[in-house]
Amino acid sequence: MEEEYIKLIFGLKLKQIRVDKKLSLFGLSKLSGLSKSYLNEIEKGKKYPKPDKIAILADKLDVPYDHMVSLKLDKNLAPIGDILQSKILKEIPLELFGIKESNLIDIVANAPAKVNAFISTIIEIAQNYNFSRESFYLASVRSFQEANNNYFDDIEQSVVAFAEAYQIDLSKPITSQDLEEILTEEYGYTINETELNKHHALDNLRSVFIPKTKTLLLANQIDDAQRTFIYAKELAYNYLEYKERLYTFTWIKFENFDQVLNNFYASYFAGALILPRDIITKELSNLFLKKEFDEKQFLNILNSFNASPESFYQRLTNILPKDFNIKNLFFLRFTHRAGSEKFYLKKELHISSLHSPHANETNEHYCRRWVSLNVLEDISKSKQEHIFDMQISHYPNENVQYLVLSSATKDPFRENHFRSISVGLLIDKQLKRKLGFLENTKIKTKQVGVTCERCAISDCQSRQAPAIRLEREAKNKQIESLVEDLKSRFS
Repeated sequence: MEEEYIKLIFGLKLKQIRVDKKLSLFGLSKLSGLSKSYLNEIEKGKKYPKPDKIAILADKLDVPYDHMVSLKLDKNLAPIGDILQSKILKEIPLELFGIKESNLIDIVANAPAKVNAFISTIIEIAQNYNFSRESFYLASVRSFQEANNNYFDDIEQSVVAFAEAYQIDLSKPITSQDLEEILTEEYGYTINETELNKHHALDNLRSVFIPKTKTLLLANQIDDAQRTFIYAKELAYNYLEYKERLYTFTWIKFENFDQVLNNFYASYFAGALILPRDIITKELSNLFLKKEFDEKQFLNILNSFNASPESFYQRLTNILPKDFNIKNLFFLRFTHRAGSEKFYLKKELHISSLHSPHANETNEHYCRRWVSLNVLEDISKSKQEHIFDMQISHYPNENVQYLVLSSATKDPFRENHFRSISVGLLIDKQLKRKLGFLENTKIKTKQVGVTCERCAISDCQSRQAPAIRLEREAKNKQIESLVEDLKSRFS
């Protein structure tokens, strides 16, 4: 059994016994002759006393020595022991949010019944919604991104240092050939473009890395932008010296949280390398000064890099909060199969506020008035490679508006499948100061909901389902009002 676990259990038991006897730490110090700071270290699970010290504590607290050293916890502390033994705290990336495990255990120890009930509730919700370990880790990384406004200066500086070290001109589009040379010459990689496509079960993978031989297997249907991004990620793993990493892209298996976090860092590095911050900031500044949105100029900026629209939109979520102080925004990626009525929200990021929409597990119908869905329907019926559109989405229930920019493209790995990438910016005083074209009446405005089941727009011609959730809430409010009235009349 881990030494750390034994120390924590002993500390919890000592604190419980002390509190039960209504002793303060100062009082126990006077009683036992042991220093207050030493006892505090023991209770926090940082130190384990020697046998003679345990004997003194057992004697002064009138508790059998065997009970003191037993790993069996009393009933009210037993759930904590279960949590510690289950290693659930090892699964939670506490250090990412600056939380020490000992502090969390201290919180649990102070109110074991309530905290255990809370943890049990979270676990039950997770099980009912099929909330996997994978989902938990991804949610943790997403929360980490949101807490940092999705900007990481140390990675940005690493990109600049890397470009200088390898003489990469960031003012020009970076090609896969530029990066492949560094991978093969500097890091000893071998690139294989034939093996992966021999295995039909792997047709959704773009790459697989074999660490023993430093062989990178690539799918042959990827374009140069995708290849460049994959190479940039591999360079990030090597240059940043990440030992814990994922070996497939898109990834299908991980062993620990560090692999998921380092995958995010490597992706961030790749995006920052291919889409340099200084260039995008300068180009966007010129675009934002205009009194009318210049779609052609926006698309020229997007197309000036050797990157996919998704990579460009994701890069906007790094740059807009940092360089333009536009922090209330969301990023969405939807997928759609031509001829289907289903739209799937596969990726989301919400910075600063809990913006709508969110992915849901209740099989509801997303609002068909969103530009994110409109561009998907348009591209699925056309032969175009890329469709762009923009709208102001007004949520009447919340009385907020978002400027939403959206691009739709074909899914290169699945026939008749498409994806849309969207960035939504909350329209507030800050956005109005930054965007000169925001007051232009040519930008179409639509009233939108989140899902049909929760939408109060009565005259919607695109409704896919009745507002049953809204009706249920209204009924519950009516019941609540009537009960309050009865209580008042008969009191």
